[in-house]
Amino acid sequence: MTRLQGSNSNRTVLVIGTLIAVALIALALFAVRGKPAPGAGLTPNFNLDGVAFAGQEGAPVSVVVVEDFKCPVCKSFEDTIAPELKTRYIDTGKAKLYSMIWPFLSSPSRGLPQDDSKFASQAARCVYDQRGNDGFNAYKTILFRGQGDETTVWATKSRLKELAGNVEGLDQAAFATCLDTDATAARVEADKAQVERAGVNHTPTVFVNGREVMNASGQSSYALADVSAAIDAASN
Repeated sequence: MTRLQGSNSNRTVLVIGTLIAVALIALALFAVRGKPAPGAGLTPNFNLDGVAFAGQEGAPVSVVVVEDFKCPVCKSFEDTIAPELKTRYIDTGKAKLYSMIWPFLSSPSRGLPQDDSKFASQAARCVYDQRGNDGFNAYKTILFRGQGDETTVWATKSRLKELAGNVEGLDQAAFATCLDTDATAARVEADKAQVERAGVNHTPTVFVNGREVMNASGQSSYALADVSAAIDAASN
């Protein structure tokens, strides 16, 4: 009798243990459900209407670069990788490159007194409103060349106006009014919201035809070889 009771007790323990294991597996599956697999990358559906780009409207491949004008790594991208992409893909009509500006480096949480990252984004939008893609891209180059330390407030409205003086054909008075009245602030915030909804957490982040560029190790990448490989694959 004692042995039989002990056997039943062991079976009960086994059943309970099995149920607990099943529950833990179910919880684990629930926790990862909906998250991208390691190395899979983000696949946002950006609304690119009104977003400045370089290249031909009908280019078959769309490259989106998420940047902040105060980001030093973004400056490096613009100085070293973007010119190569322009020569290989933009100028040849194989791809167009969108600039999705995400002003996050001078938010109040970083302890800076002014959100000059946002001011720079608004200024670029003001130039775009006047001079379109060509004006925006010219001003973007000027902003990155004039970039200051990311830990300081350098993109003040007065400095942005000074830099805008180098954009050919820009109505400086209209630009100043646009910037001073924060006329483009809502659109800058809309772009920022798109980027944050997509789950982007660093700049630059590069997307080719809606897929985040990853390297061989499955990590987000902006290296020339990785971006080129992604564009080549999307072209085939």
